[in-house]
Amino acid sequence: MKLLITGVCGQLGHDAARECRSRVWEVVGTDLPRTLDGPELPLDLTDPEKLRTTMEKLRPEAVIHCAAWTSVDAAEEPDNRKKVFSINADATRTLAEQCARLGAKLLYISTDYVFDGQGSEPWTPEQTHFAPCNVYGASKLAGEGEIQKNLDRYFIIRTSWVFGKNGENFVKTMLRAGRSSDHVRVVSDQIGTPTYTRDLAILLADLAESEAYGIYHATNAGGFVSWYDFAREIYRQAGLETKVIPVTTEEYGMSKAVRPRNSRLSKEKLERAGFHPLPDWKDALSRYLREIGEI
Repeated sequence: MKLLITGVCGQLGHDAARECRSRVWEVVGTDLPRTLDGPELPLDLTDPEKLRTTMEKLRPEAVIHCAAWTSVDAAEEPDNRKKVFSINADATRTLAEQCARLGAKLLYISTDYVFDGQGSEPWTPEQTHFAPCNVYGASKLAGEGEIQKNLDRYFIIRTSWVFGKNGENFVKTMLRAGRSSDHVRVVSDQIGTPTYTRDLAILLADLAESEAYGIYHATNAGGFVSWYDFAREIYRQAGLETKVIPVTTEEYGMSKAVRPRNSRLSKEKLERAGFHPLPDWKDALSRYLREIGEI
């Protein structure tokens, strides 16, 4: 298979490229020029003409679209809103249009932030009520809409709480904090499930090989937990005695963007479609900590 992966220098893009190359596929990875190293292709997705030219030249059979503006708090800055939508929605529209023209599949990585984050029931892929609580979520929902308007052969994969080797994430933040302080304050009223990019990358490759198009939710298995629970497990596995103090979202403060309290995603549709569920998140965390040399 000939595959294009956008955002190849990010956490998920990096692992998606590694997984797909292990399957002996022809993989071209793109990212912004300033982030690249190795054989990857420099490409600014917000340049529509360059994107069209690149797609015409490469003519991929499938595209895994990992590139996105993901700085949730920075997205709230008034000067950044146009940039956020340019990357997460406008560039996605151009990519979807080119995939439709070339007959290529498109796999779009989305987020639980497209929902309003309220309640306690897991969000399903069939959900029709959307009310994103921040600019990032609104921009990703707009990207989903562009794909559905312009393309038939697509996968929209919503995920949450991602961690991987090639970038910053909650696990790395907690490890740094745990080594510099004897205690940390962590939010205990935001609930979801962690997702290891190496596990998600395997699913993306499996989806790319299939024709089971549609919207799916994908996180690691193991049930729903709070960020507080996640932090405690990080320190337990890493052998750190840092005390974790649970606080409410209001007590924690600090964030410019509203964060969802309910990030629970139902993965039942994925399993009904015959795809293997991702492993338990505690097992995933253990493998990740070994990967980055922490245990």
